[in-house]
Amino acid sequence: MATDPTRRLVLLRHAKSAWADGADHDRPLGKRGRGDAPGAGRWLGQSGYVPDLVVCSTARRTRDTWQLAAAELGASPPVRFEPRVYGASTAELLDLVRETSPDVGTLLVVGHEPTMSGLTLLLAGDAATGGAPALLERVRLKFPTAAIAVLPFAGGWSDLGPGGAELAAFVVPDDYSA
Repeated sequence: MATDPTRRLVLLRHAKSAWADGADHDRPLGKRGRGDAPGAGRWLGQSGYVPDLVVCSTARRTRDTWQLAAAELGASPPVRFEPRVYGASTAELLDLVRETSPDVGTLLVVGHEPTMSGLTLLLAGDAATGGAPALLERVRLKFPTAAIAVLPFAGGWSDLGPGGAELAAFVVPDDYSA
């Protein structure tokens, strides 16, 4: 069990994919994505956001993003490849997050837009949470590929709801690869 009462939800959008023939679910990462994903893992590790559990979409681009990020993380957290992340609405993804075991202090979800920005804004977009307005505005403008949002909150996973978290960090590849 985590000793700190604050939990952290970390949302990582998959890195830039290549547009290839075939099903959307099977799109691989593009050159830029293969370059950005390791930087996301380094940033997570260096910033102290090593997850206790990773829930990753089953889409190829998310699995590849996690594999490249994990290689640079400096840890080997358990990973659950979850088909419900692919195509999930904001409400569906929140429901999935609420299923997280109380033993997990930091949960990383590797997923897709528009759900990553939608969940970030749902959880931290309320001014009453004391969230950082400049960071929230960046999320509203764009949640680009390989961007990371860090949302700490107090309480249990099952209690997480609208306005229940703060946006402690929002970084994009230009922020962590400089």
